[in-house]
Amino acid sequence: EYFSEKSAAAIDAYSMRALKRVWGAVRFSWSMTTMMHRFPEAGEFDRKIQEAELNYLVGSKAAATALAENYVGIPY
Repeated sequence: EYFSEKSAAAIDAYSMRALKRVWGAVRFSWSMTTMMHRFPEAGEFDRKIQEAELNYLVGSKAAATALAENYVGIPY
């Protein structure tokens, strides 16, 4: 765009677009970590939520699709 249209709009917007992707990856990483790992400070409520999340993922095609899309990377 910069060379073909002499516009710096895409360059100027790059940081915002990149940060959106980065925070999406952080969110996915956090959700996988909290779903797949046991933490010593976790209480019964936390363990039940974790179990419910795993059950939802296993039983829902929509949840499995969303996980797969995030796992391979959201398109730019």
